[in-house]
Amino acid sequence: MANARVGIVYYSLYGHVRKLAEAVVEGLDVAGCTAELLQVPEILSPEALKRLGAPSKAPDKVAQVADLKGYDGLLFGSPTRFGMIAGPLKRFMDSMGHTHFDDTPLVKIPRSLWKEEGLSGKPAGGFVSTGTQGGGQETTLLSLQIMLTHHGMMFVPLGYTTPLLNNMDEVHGASAWGPGCYAGPEGARVPSDLEKDIARHYGWKFGSIAAKLKEANEKHDSDE
Repeated sequence: MANARVGIVYYSLYGHVRKLAEAVVEGLDVAGCTAELLQVPEILSPEALKRLGAPSKAPDKVAQVADLKGYDGLLFGSPTRFGMIAGPLKRFMDSMGHTHFDDTPLVKIPRSLWKEEGLSGKPAGGFVSTGTQGGGQETTLLSLQIMLTHHGMMFVPLGYTTPLLNNMDEVHGASAWGPGCYAGPEGARVPSDLEKDIARHYGWKFGSIAAKLKEANEKHDSDE
């Protein structure tokens, strides 16, 4: 099976989404994929982050729109803000449609990742963190899917592909739409082992699909 390259584009203010991302990476590794964590640029000032008590950022590469075409699949991780993805990730995804110009000696050619259909046909998915139950885990991933559809990407949900999702012995995040965790009203709760196990399973599932798609595309290209 082909070795698929998967980019994990995320925003994490207090580290909950980052911890879920680590578990997703472990699942992708099992599927034989190469995964890279890409954090979107922060829009809050250092002063604001200090007042919020946010920890230092992880040493992950900062996501660049121009680099996204190089991945065979993309996953997006975000805390929920009123049932939708957080502002920094939304701002980054909005910029995927911005026009830039390639200068040539004779003409300026307008380009954008969206206009070029640079992500069309690629698999995509997401994972989230909310403060409490009913905090918007499903709606956040639903709103994410709308944006991915405009890029022609194929949304890969978690579905009920693991019995872990049906666990009723403890409170946990995640849904058929994708992995998730609860941070608690004050952000003190960390992702549980169950939530991380679900995220690992999703990473494996997504990676397996991304690898199969890459293999099929390579075969199609070689047959032409």
